Amino acid sequence: MPAKNDGPEEGGNPTKSEQTRALILETAMRLFQERGYDKTTMRAIATEAGVSVGNAYYYFAGKEHLIQGFYDRIAAEHRVAVREVLDRETELEARLAGVLRVWLDIATPYHEFAVQFFKNAADPDSPLSPFSPESEHAREEAISLHREVLAGATKTKVPEDLRDILPELMWLSQMGLVLYWIFDRTPERERSYRLAERGTKLTARGVYLARFRVLRPLVREVHELFTDFLPGMTKVLPTPGSKSEGDAVS
Repeated sequence: MPAKNDGPEEGGNPTKSEQTRALILETAMRLFQERGYDKTTMRAIATEAGVSVGNAYYYFAGKEHLIQGFYDRIAAEHRVAVREVLDRETELEARLAGVLRVWLDIATPYHEFAVQFFKNAADPDSPLSPFSPESEHAREEAISLHREVLAGATKTKVPEDLRDILPELMWLSQMGLVLYWIFDRTPERERSYRLAERGTKLTARGVYLARFRVLRPLVREVHELFTDFLPGMTKVLPTPGSKSEGDAVS
């Protein structure tokens, strides 16, 4: 059964159902940090939250769906926190740098927790993977934020045929930063912040160069490489050797 995802009532006041859902999620995050992801059961989460096991499963079909709730929460917090940056900055490099710095700030309290469940998230078949179908909502939220980064960069002209491609490539660049951040053991993850700063310069330069017609095929080819082979972004392809494979190629 899919996770229950009731929204707040009109006017911004959360319903009792939404409060219960938030309580279960908060409890799960705390237990994951204290006991580790693998050692935390849904029964333990329900007990700590003061709800029945059946009620916990009503809102979250399993631990994996709790992680999806975590992804969604991080994405929502990030979108709110970057608003000041996006409203203030109009240069692409400054906008992108702000988005990445804010993400690192938001994610700081969850660093050890992220390290614990990364071994599960790294499995391309796991619903915890950021590229999984289950992570689609959080992934699309993040990509849409990069669309806004580009759209608000008033001095950066983005060719129309690259407007859907570049935000996805920018998000993939952010995923590279996330992977580095997970393994970063420097004080206050200072190397991750440095990587974000230097990576932003390269990304902004790449976007600028993409406006030249001669380089656009290269950008599209890089994007096609990811969409053809990267789990989660891969288009629906026929099973190798199946009859439909030949039809797709022809």
